[in-house]
Amino acid sequence: MKKLKSTPGGIDWGITVFPLIAIAALAVLLLAFPENAGAVIGSMRSFLVNDIGFSYMLFGLAVVLISLYIALSKYGNIKLGGGEKPKHSTLSWGAMIFTSTMAADILYWALIEWAYYYNERPFAAESLTLAQKQDWASTYPLFHWGPTAWGFYILPAAAYAYLLHVKKNPVQRMSEACRPVLGKWVDRWPGKFVDIIAIVGLLAGTATTFSLATPLLSQALSEITGLPQSNVLTIGILVLIAAVFTLAVLFGIKGISKLANICVVLFLCLVAIFFFGGPMQYIIESGVTGLGGVAQNFFSMSTWMDPLRLSSADGVNGFPQTWTIFYWAYWISWSVATPFFIAQISEGRTIRQTILGSYISGVSATFLAFIVFGNYGLFQQVTGKVDAAGMLAAGEAPATAILSIFETLPIPKIAMVVLILAMVAFYASTFDAITVVISDYCLKNRTPEGEPPRKLRIFWSLVFIILPVALLFSESTLSMLQTLAICAALPIMIITGIIIAGFIRQLRRHKEENPPEK
Repeated sequence: MKKLKSTPGGIDWGITVFPLIAIAALAVLLLAFPENAGAVIGSMRSFLVNDIGFSYMLFGLAVVLISLYIALSKYGNIKLGGGEKPKHSTLSWGAMIFTSTMAADILYWALIEWAYYYNERPFAAESLTLAQKQDWASTYPLFHWGPTAWGFYILPAAAYAYLLHVKKNPVQRMSEACRPVLGKWVDRWPGKFVDIIAIVGLLAGTATTFSLATPLLSQALSEITGLPQSNVLTIGILVLIAAVFTLAVLFGIKGISKLANICVVLFLCLVAIFFFGGPMQYIIESGVTGLGGVAQNFFSMSTWMDPLRLSSADGVNGFPQTWTIFYWAYWISWSVATPFFIAQISEGRTIRQTILGSYISGVSATFLAFIVFGNYGLFQQVTGKVDAAGMLAAGEAPATAILSIFETLPIPKIAMVVLILAMVAFYASTFDAITVVISDYCLKNRTPEGEPPRKLRIFWSLVFIILPVALLFSESTLSMLQTLAICAALPIMIITGIIIAGFIRQLRRHKEENPPEK
């Protein structure tokens, strides 16, 4: 550890250690007093989602509109990094943005999210017809994983890229991006508080992410190998994922780029299996219908709060409270780290290229996943081959419903193998990128080569995997941590709002100091 202290600027031990202590203490409290903690956290979630949920909705719409305004305005011409050419080709850059920000969640939710909405009734007080179920089930996943979700990443990424490549600021933290608004307070306790909140939220968010898709990985591997499904198998998978992205640490950004390219190849192979082995015309037509539904209803879906809770079965949590607000909060809690990575790899591009290019590469690849995987499963539902929606309603595990859909493919075992490899690659690519960001977070100044010390990155690689393993044996505790990730979104949303305001102020000042030549 002595070598780490000798790195330029050194390690900020307060920001490094305190979040770990906070998460550990929180985990102990949850384990020791699960019922009391669950009641408190449940009340917090109820307040955030039901009472002030409108703030998440308005913030999401504002992020999309502001990002497009900046990209299409005169500010979009500002070059990120002077006269340098982009360090990464457009293809590699787009691949890293997609694979290093989505994790394996995208495969999990693309395969099953439609089934949760199939029996829901958005915008309706009564039950829906089969055609309406089909249309909303293919539309809402695209909305929840579309421009708004990516906007939570892309707009802060543009702000951080300006901070890193134009202002040449050696400190990579959310607090530093607040300096145009907070000024000298960034160097005092408010700045430390911002960074601690960011890292605590990130640790809770990563635990949530691992918890979502790992059971699917475990069950798919059990199906192929015949190994009994158990906690030991799940832990083995988590260790394998950690080993892959820890190994990539040795190769730095180049390793992430190579891993991202491999991830894209596996992703496209899985897409090809579902598309060419499934009802191609139905997939295409349902995809077009879903895209049209998002385009036609984007503003109403972005602002619909269901004040009378007519879409709710219990009159408490309507569809937007259960799903849209939850998703926006989840994306916000994850926006601590991924925007920094997008900022790092965008040197040499303009703000316009960074924003629009990120939207194009991220949204198009995400939509491809949901259109192909989701509509394949939806076809099995509407034709009566697999009642995935019914399985979920009956309490079946989502992984069981997903693998039932896989069994309808022409080559189910091969498809499962590709799924496993793709999910491991997605996880590894995402978490390798995050170790770069959080390691930079812990340095007082960035290193001259632009990448943090390997030992520090390996340390965080281990930390990311320890928490999910420790919580694996308590489903209720893990569920409460998922709720904590939602709760963490409120302060992060406020901080992000300050960062956006400061970014706009800096852009105006930049144009005043650098008027266009006549």
